[in-house]
Amino acid sequence: MSERIFGGVLLLVSLAGIWIGWDLQAPMSYEPVGPRAFPLLVLFLLGLCAIALMLEKTSETVWAPPPVLKRIGLLFLIVLAYALLFDKLGFTIATALMTVPVARFFGGSWKQGVVGGIGLGVGMFFFFDRLLDVALPTGLWLNGILG
Repeated sequence: MSERIFGGVLLLVSLAGIWIGWDLQAPMSYEPVGPRAFPLLVLFLLGLCAIALMLEKTSETVWAPPPVLKRIGLLFLIVLAYALLFDKLGFTIATALMTVPVARFFGGSWKQGVVGGIGLGVGMFFFFDRLLDVALPTGLWLNGILG
């Protein structure tokens, strides 16, 4: 029963998001499809998954053990910190800082996390910002260098 309630809540969230995002317009066009295509697609897919969750026949819910729930909670806090620091620190530094603890959660060493984080942050910045021409925040400290 809890899956159906959760699916109903997700369906309401997706419908509300689609309703709010339908009129989303940018003052200037900086991408070919505009700023509303991605959120509407994600919310539509969320709605489809919610409907599937509500219609699926499920057995009794089995919760993960407490250590797994703790790791999930910590990963949630890491992603929340990433979202809050994204504009201030910029894409490169925020991504590098987020990658290190995520790598540690999945069994990577500190060295692998740091090298992977720096590589991911710098590589993805140049891929999106320079090659795909998607505007990413450079952060307060990089504005003068790359601006």
